[in-house]
Amino acid sequence: MSEFTFSVHRTVHPDRLWIWRPGVYVDENDQTWVTAKVEEQDGLKVLMRQEDVPRGEAMRPSQLPPSPLPVMWQLYPGQRYRASDSSFWRISYHIRVGGTEDLLLEQIPEQ
Repeated sequence: MSEFTFSVHRTVHPDRLWIWRPGVYVDENDQTWVTAKVEEQDGLKVLMRQEDVPRGEAMRPSQLPPSPLPVMWQLYPGQRYRASDSSFWRISYHIRVGGTEDLLLEQIPEQ
């Protein structure tokens, strides 16, 4: 039987994520992140996956179709991001398994 190695590593959160085109964001290290899954039931959640994808042309915010996701996230203290629409998003988890890096963000309801 062959040996199977499984490892999970925590990683450094991106400082900023800017939208490039629908479903594709770019961080300060020029890495692309795709919106792998968006859930709106029981609050807005998005799974971001760091993948190298063809970027195509960058789009201006005015060219983007309507979306529940912001055009930019900025890392804030306390395991959260502040979005360009002033909403806050909790970092539920950020892991790297094998060569895949996932970042799950949950919008924090306004009080």
